[in-house]
Amino acid sequence: MAALTIRDSKRLVIKIGSALLVDDEGDLRSQWINALVSDAVEMYNSGTEIIIVSSGAIAIGRRILGLSGGPRNRALKLEESQASAAIGQVRLAHAWQEALEKHHIRAAQVLLTTEDTENRRRYLNARSTITTLLKMGVIPVINENDTVATEEIRFGDNDRLAARVAQMISADTCVILTDIDGLYTADPLIDPNATRISSVDTINDQLEAMAGTTSNEDGSGGMVTKIEAARITMQAGCRMAIGDGRTLNPLKAFESDTKCTWFMAQGEPQSARKLWIAASLNPVGTMFVDSGAAQALASGKSLLPAGVSKIDGVFFRGDPVIIRDENGLEIARGLSAYSNEDAVRIRGLKSSEIEKVLGFRGREEMIHRDDLVIT
Repeated sequence: MAALTIRDSKRLVIKIGSALLVDDEGDLRSQWINALVSDAVEMYNSGTEIIIVSSGAIAIGRRILGLSGGPRNRALKLEESQASAAIGQVRLAHAWQEALEKHHIRAAQVLLTTEDTENRRRYLNARSTITTLLKMGVIPVINENDTVATEEIRFGDNDRLAARVAQMISADTCVILTDIDGLYTADPLIDPNATRISSVDTINDQLEAMAGTTSNEDGSGGMVTKIEAARITMQAGCRMAIGDGRTLNPLKAFESDTKCTWFMAQGEPQSARKLWIAASLNPVGTMFVDSGAAQALASGKSLLPAGVSKIDGVFFRGDPVIIRDENGLEIARGLSAYSNEDAVRIRGLKSSEIEKVLGFRGREEMIHRDDLVIT
């Protein structure tokens, strides 16, 4: 098999753990950040869209607050973790902004919780924000909203957050930078015969048994959460790699598959997303369309208000709906860009008339083709 590389990535999510960003005294490793950004900018300038998922806020904040005199002396209480996150996030965001500005690239801060990636309306809003930033040439820097997401602080979810972001924005590659160069058959610190696995096509019980636990108190993940992240990305049509990020210019190591573990994607990102829409959602409404709209949908077009003849059910923006033809037969499913009340008001109208009727400029499509699947 040809060597895998991140160089051909169209949309790359880079997840960075606390242990890489923050030293034993709780200070940011500025030289390392600048080297990583240099790698990322090289890919950015070659046409790759970059998204950074950055840990480290709690580790930085606890030092600033003087909690226990050092970042790894004891586990923090929940309220201390939240306070540390609130303080540290400001410093962390500024560090990324400074590093990217040296290359004349703008950074944006996006704070998410698990609920933002699971609630349909929050999901669509977050997805829209991130994709808009990418179109504008901005590099989003994403972290968990630790000041309010208590469950994430307790269990650690930035590995899975990176995977969910990759799923949300249809990324084709996700890289997890950590303190080990991949998944091993056993803990290499304990078993001298442990060997690194270069490529994974399927996650099974045997593979999960190889995962260990986190080795420090600031990092809240470990190999267990990385395996869970890999499961999410693989199902979303996104390949994922775990590799050692402790050296300068760590992305260079991903130019071949010799220093990491690759988890291979199952299908393409867009097809995986449409499979999710078709099979995993419970539709809460119905849109009936005329023959012209039905033909347009079959040819890969979006559903416009002009082709909608009737609306049934109560739903909100982002909710899943069934699309039926004039005979009442289901022909598609999708995520509505409007609530049922607004959809009733604009059905049958031209897209140019939406703003006049609703009083705001919404989507031109009732359901965009990216949010629609023929059934």
